[in-house]
Amino acid sequence: MRWGADRWRLYRLVGREVARTARAASARFTAPPDILARVRVTGLVIAPHDLRTSDATFADDIYAGLFVFAGRSLAVSGGSPFDYTPPSPEWADVLYGFGWLRHLRAADTALARANARAFVADFVAGRGDPTLARQTPVAARRLISFLSQSPLVLEGADHAFYQTFLRALARGAQQLERDLRRGVPPQWRLNAAVALCFAGLCCEGIQPILRRATRVLSRELDRQIMPDGGHRSRDPRFAMELLLDLLPLRQSYLSRSVEPPEALLRAIDRMLPLLRLLRHADASLSHFNGMGATAADHLATLLIYDGALAQPMMHAPNSGYERLEGGRIVVIADVGAPPPLPYSLNAGAGCLSFEMSSGPQRIVINCGLPASGPELRRLARTTAAHSTACVADASSCRFLGSGGWWGERVAARWLERRVGPVVLRGPAAVKAERSDEGASTVLAARHDGYARDHGIVHERRWQLAGAEGRLDGQDAFLHASARKGRPRTQDVAIRFHLHPAIAVRLQEDGLELSSPLGEVWTFHATGAEIRLEESVYFAGLTGARRTDQIVLHVAVHDDVRVDWTFQRLASAPGRTPSAAA
Repeated sequence: MRWGADRWRLYRLVGREVARTARAASARFTAPPDILARVRVTGLVIAPHDLRTSDATFADDIYAGLFVFAGRSLAVSGGSPFDYTPPSPEWADVLYGFGWLRHLRAADTALARANARAFVADFVAGRGDPTLARQTPVAARRLISFLSQSPLVLEGADHAFYQTFLRALARGAQQLERDLRRGVPPQWRLNAAVALCFAGLCCEGIQPILRRATRVLSRELDRQIMPDGGHRSRDPRFAMELLLDLLPLRQSYLSRSVEPPEALLRAIDRMLPLLRLLRHADASLSHFNGMGATAADHLATLLIYDGALAQPMMHAPNSGYERLEGGRIVVIADVGAPPPLPYSLNAGAGCLSFEMSSGPQRIVINCGLPASGPELRRLARTTAAHSTACVADASSCRFLGSGGWWGERVAARWLERRVGPVVLRGPAAVKAERSDEGASTVLAARHDGYARDHGIVHERRWQLAGAEGRLDGQDAFLHASARKGRPRTQDVAIRFHLHPAIAVRLQEDGLELSSPLGEVWTFHATGAEIRLEESVYFAGLTGARRTDQIVLHVAVHDDVRVDWTFQRLASAPGRTPSAAA
């Protein structure tokens, strides 16, 4: 990694984190009595609705001692899952968040209710790792889950357990209030505010919490939800999970005859259309900036609130996403700069990447974010894991990590433990414009993510002629005029990752792509060598899967342009469409 400006950016980030830690320590002694006073919940009034779908078969697995979360599994052999070392950090987040209680509620049996009470009692009694349970987003999810699943946990419970449960709710609310005062990352603040609003609406005895939390919620929604409905993290998964909480929260306000804050209503109205922009016809979201496997049932539930016949928006300038649609073909492109550093924990270096689908079949994809595994997740965020151009095997973004002399490596490792693998630097100038040329839609974009280190500006142009079943593209690599010295030759790889269901066959002048639905496509390119290489699809519902990628290799010295085309055929030569299936 080349340092220079990155070095000072790292040191400034260290300085901010040290200052935040000092403020947090000071807040322990300077907080007003009304915040640090013991929170006491005297009763439960309502239980919010959980929009996340449930599956009673999961209850059978849990009863058998098998806990499958975030793509990892743990068999506890009759013990408590809190007594075991979690197989991954993401698995631990799910366990201590208790969202899985909804599956026990779906079973609707006395055994499932007793099982749920036993798990809650284990946790409240102090079993497990308090450090893992203490993280703000985990604590917020647990508080919401306890409230939502309180009918399951409390049915048939004795008075002593009921009082213990209320005390657990109070401790959870008190912890989140302290986290807000001490200072936590912006997405965590939003998680905490949502959970505290639920607590204030559902619990008796903590009405002041509701007033404070509503103010924080309104402020954070106005800050974090952009005018086009995208979250500042540009993470579709975070936006979807947030909406799954905001919609029941709106209803909880109404159920208590309390006017929902305007910021909440505005955020919901703006966010739903953006999900449609990112949605393919297979009922899943595009794999950009933290999106992994889509829970299609959750997405379908959300879009019902937007109206079954609502049309997707095509242009999201604040979020940096564009949608081209013609006939059966949908192209969704990332034409935005990386999010601000505090929001970039899951952001990928995928500027000018795209995904393409025909009907319900994905064809060109990004690799997506795996459910678990820090190293795999880091790999999935690189430019090489996206369907875009990669210069000199480098990413267009610099992620926080090791580099430089030993002091910088120590600082980076310390900081990564504190704030995570955020984006330290990425494309600064990203421009995009769209137009119509006859029956075709054209999108043109460029970014300077490779200008400083490699002297190259990347431009990409898409032209979709849906009626013809054709997507034409051009990648241009231009000499960055601001770079000093003579340009040197750079190896560039233009990647098109293919969905695992697509079968590929080499032809003399290109490639033939066949989908399980019977469609046959051809791929041609000029100005570069075509290769077919192995890839991996991280975002599969059953875990990572092997797949293929088309790679165009080109050596760039002066300005270079590479043209490529995906063309749908009625049938392959010598085949019928049914045979191609």
